[in-house]
Amino acid sequence: MTTSATPAVDEQQPSPTPPGAAKNAFDRYFRISERGSSLGRELRGGLATFFAMAYIIVLNPIILGAGQDKFGHQLDNGQLVTATALMAGLSTVLMGVIGNVPIACAAGLGINAVVSLQLAPKMSWPDAMGMVVLAGLVLMLLVASGLRQRVMDAIPAGLRRAIAIGIGLFISLIGLVDSGFVTRNPDAAHTTVPLGLGQGGQLQGWPVLVFVAGLALTFILLVRKAPGAILVGIVVMTVVAIAVNAVAKIPDASWGLSVPSMPDKIVDTPDFGLIGDVSLFGGFHEVGLLTGCLFVFTVLLSGFFDAMGTIIGVGEEAGLTDEKGQLPNMGKILMIDGVAVAAGGAGSASANTCFVESTAGVGEGARTGVANLMTGGLFLLALVFTPLATVVPAQAATPALVVVGFLIMASNVKEIDWSDFTIAIPAFLTIISMPFTYSITNGIGIGVLSFILLRIADRRAREIPWLLNAVGLCFLVYFMLDPIERMLGVK
Repeated sequence: MTTSATPAVDEQQPSPTPPGAAKNAFDRYFRISERGSSLGRELRGGLATFFAMAYIIVLNPIILGAGQDKFGHQLDNGQLVTATALMAGLSTVLMGVIGNVPIACAAGLGINAVVSLQLAPKMSWPDAMGMVVLAGLVLMLLVASGLRQRVMDAIPAGLRRAIAIGIGLFISLIGLVDSGFVTRNPDAAHTTVPLGLGQGGQLQGWPVLVFVAGLALTFILLVRKAPGAILVGIVVMTVVAIAVNAVAKIPDASWGLSVPSMPDKIVDTPDFGLIGDVSLFGGFHEVGLLTGCLFVFTVLLSGFFDAMGTIIGVGEEAGLTDEKGQLPNMGKILMIDGVAVAAGGAGSASANTCFVESTAGVGEGARTGVANLMTGGLFLLALVFTPLATVVPAQAATPALVVVGFLIMASNVKEIDWSDFTIAIPAFLTIISMPFTYSITNGIGIGVLSFILLRIADRRAREIPWLLNAVGLCFLVYFMLDPIERMLGVK
């Protein structure tokens, strides 16, 4: 079991109630005291998670709205904002109430691109969302059969730690890229270096300096063991960003998706036009049974392992796993994840899945589903307060991701047996593949396949659980999906 970096002190005076003893029915249901947390920490954690992932309200409509279906139709941006916020809020609250873990859910990045760029162009939007619903239903069947949890249990402990570390580096890279501290070098530069510092190797402009100041402030607060270090950093730098933007007259594009300025209006009317606009089996009529099954398989596999990696990583960081690396209520957690995938499709927001940014709330002290009540409640409030929800710029929120990435790596890297190369090499490949391919699923797949290969090479094939071999076969199909589709004439 890992020990996460919870704040050392709380604002409230210590309660006379003995540690671990429930104070009331609410405390008892969510096991707040039992897990060494407090209501204040849970609420702070929920706020931090929301601020860290609120960008999805803006980003998901951009990704889905950029695509066109087979008939040239595009989804309405206002309706997508409503669908994104609504489904994120409902699935996050559901995960908190039933799963009792501080793991928030929203439209999954990567899966939404598959829906927008791969599914929709070959069918109608309702058909594409129907494929997502079917993937969610299959996930729920896998959970009900116990197969999904057995797959998670079959992954070796060292590889579990590597998944958590890889996620830590992944979210750190997300923070660095989204803040503008690290940028992609254009292909026209003809360089072998894909990423660089700032613009042209230099940090330019006020926004990136806001990020640097926020990162420094958060680390200082962490070292000083200040309560609410991550949340304080986000709030303080948002205020600073608003002031800087007002004084320096910075172009909106320099801030990215969220501009730190007071909006023209505080409240906006939600448009629920996309909710329920789904055709479950229409996609098979458009592309055929085989291609339709491949599409569902693609969404299913991405959702399956992205969520699995996130659940493991967040659970490890929160210190909720037992000596076998298992979380309490795992069956319920996995079932709600499947429900979230199906619900996201039913709401036309793409598949909802567990968000790795939940580690921002865990780093703030969240240990129970109460944090999700805060995060989910804020998503639901965002239905009418969307203008306010987008005031926090990426440069103020992303320092939290970098800090949490450090905390995850520091608490897990020492737990891997680096002397056993059959686990050390797959762990290494898992860790580097997640940030370098920008995908949790890819990292897990590469780690699993290399583990199987090396254990066979070391004449230890009998030590590999049969279920892990089956998972490896699925990943082999996943990585070879393009040549398989071409061979079958799908492309």
